[in-house]
Amino acid sequence: MAVRQHIFDTITQIFRRHGAVTIDTPVMELTEILAGKYGEDSKLIYDLADQGGEQCSLRYDLTVPFARYMAMHGKPSQYQCKRYQLAKVYRRDQPAMTKGRLREFYQCDFDIAGQYDLMIPDTEILCVLKETLDSLQLPVDYDIKLNHRQLLDGVFRVAGVAPDAVRAVSSTIDKLDKQPWTEVHYELMHERGLDKNVADRIGHYVQQNGDAQLLQKLADEPTLMANPQASQGIRELQLLMDYGEVFDIRDKIKVDLSLARGLDYYTGIIYEAVTHGTHGVGSIAAGGRYDDLVGMLLNKPNKKIPCVGVSIGVERIFSLLMEMHQQGHSDSSIRGSPTQVYVISVGDGLVKQRMQIAKELWDAGIAASYMYKSKPKLEKQWAVCDREAIPLAVIIGQDELDQGVVRIKDMSNKDEAQGKGQTLPRSGMVSAVLDRLSR
Repeated sequence: MAVRQHIFDTITQIFRRHGAVTIDTPVMELTEILAGKYGEDSKLIYDLADQGGEQCSLRYDLTVPFARYMAMHGKPSQYQCKRYQLAKVYRRDQPAMTKGRLREFYQCDFDIAGQYDLMIPDTEILCVLKETLDSLQLPVDYDIKLNHRQLLDGVFRVAGVAPDAVRAVSSTIDKLDKQPWTEVHYELMHERGLDKNVADRIGHYVQQNGDAQLLQKLADEPTLMANPQASQGIRELQLLMDYGEVFDIRDKIKVDLSLARGLDYYTGIIYEAVTHGTHGVGSIAAGGRYDDLVGMLLNKPNKKIPCVGVSIGVERIFSLLMEMHQQGHSDSSIRGSPTQVYVISVGDGLVKQRMQIAKELWDAGIAASYMYKSKPKLEKQWAVCDREAIPLAVIIGQDELDQGVVRIKDMSNKDEAQGKGQTLPRSGMVSAVLDRLSR
């Protein structure tokens, strides 16, 4: 739990630093609200048994419930907010703990809603994502794969895909991160019914990935730029790359034309953070722009509250950090206990005196603890400090009480931990502890 809490604390700190406020949404949603939003993944939604009332389902993600909240409370002309939410979602998936794939798991979402100039909030979302993943100190490197829904749809139209087949073709293309092109090409022809020439033209584009130079290469193709959707996507991605240089995120961004994101509500930029060299973990964060979702929920396409967001997969990050933790390579700041000071008695139990010292430390905002025994053994008290990696110990005995002093030991300093520690007046204990904890 300490590793997971470290993830939550790190993510929350960054989300709040970017001005986000937390918004809670219900675990259950009306089934009709979730229907038609997730493409082929709709089969993973948990439907609740009908008990004669409204049909409800467990939330599949945190995005659609947030859009429903905005549909109820937002005003398109003036609604603006940054929100975050850390909560559980539910999917009828085949669980695989080592891959971070579960039926009940946490997601951490950050979204920006409102009317803003092009690509400014989108770039900050990617900045938030990079800050978060860098702060978590993952044991592996990662890329942020980037594409644009309009560019992808434009590519399909230029290649000759009929409008009513675009979503089905998109779902097949989204498999390119797990399957070779030959298998995807076969599915396009034999399951999606595309002509070989159409499938080949799609392959010409979706097998390309790169940086800003790739976008310029696409911008130099007259056929592609003649398509309004494709040209819009290319221009917006170029603008994002330009802004991304300011936030120092371009080195992590890789334009990947095969990225499709199977969810039906995306309308603009889409992205996934993918780790290098991990076995089966896959995407650890994903998101995109979903400008039309509020209007879809209200059946009022003209009522738009533009939104862009990212969802960070806590369990997949947790599986990576736990593997590192178990191998002994984890960040020493991730501890099993939040306790900063352990109050230890030598000799007679001195339980009231230990309680009094703990109270003084608590009153000063210091996380302190002590053993709940009237006569604890010294070695067992030391063992607690070692097991929970508690950084400081305040030690008292009858001699210290008689002299009005305490001893403070730095338990992370092995040399000092083996000695008696620093003796100082009891009146200066709190300030000395605060000073040591601040180092």
